[in-house]
Amino acid sequence: MDDKRPPVPDVVTTLAAQQDMREAYLGGAPGLFVSGAVWAVAGLVCLWRSPQTAVWALYAGGVLIHPLSVLLTRLLGRSGRHASGNPLGMLAFATTIWMILMLFLAYGIALWRIELFFPAMLFIIGGRYLTFATLFGGKVFWVCGAVLAAAGYGLATQHAAPAAGAFAGSVIEIVFGGIVLAAMRGTRGTARVSA
Repeated sequence: MDDKRPPVPDVVTTLAAQQDMREAYLGGAPGLFVSGAVWAVAGLVCLWRSPQTAVWALYAGGVLIHPLSVLLTRLLGRSGRHASGNPLGMLAFATTIWMILMLFLAYGIALWRIELFFPAMLFIIGGRYLTFATLFGGKVFWVCGAVLAAAGYGLATQHAAPAAGAFAGSVIEIVFGGIVLAAMRGTRGTARVSA
C-alpha cells in the first residue's frame, strides 16, 4: 500500500523562523511595553474624562502600538523587522486583521454596556497573544493570554469599573514585557530564514 500522507513540516525551518522573529522584535517585549502604556493612557482617560472617551483612546493608541514598538525595539538594539522570507510574518499579519475585526464586536459591547468593553478587550488581546506562542516560540505567551482572559472574566463577573479593566491590561502586559525581556537578555541568535 502506497503511503499518501503529506510530508512532515520542516521543524528546523519553523525553529529558524521563530528565532528570526525573536531576534528582530526582542521576543515581543517592546510590543508588550508599548501596548501596556496604551492601556494605562486609556485608564487615565477613563478616570479624567469618561469611559466612552477611553474606548477611543485605546483604539487611537492601538494604531500607534506597532510603529512605537518598532521604534523602541530599534532603540534597544534590534532591527524591528523580520526576514522577508519568514512565513510567520503572514501569521502576524493575519492575527492583526483578526484583532481589528474583533474591535467592531468590542465597540458594539461598549454601546450596549460600557463596563464590559475593557473586559472584552482583555479577551481579544489575550486571544491574540496565544498566537504569539507560535510566532516567537515562547510558552510565556500562553500564560500571558490566559492571565488577560482570566482578568477579563473576573472584572466582568465582578462588575468592575471600566478603568479597572484598562489598568489591569496595562499591568499585565508590562509585567509580561518584563518577563520576556529578562528571558531575552543576552540572547542573540544567528538563525536567519531563507526565502
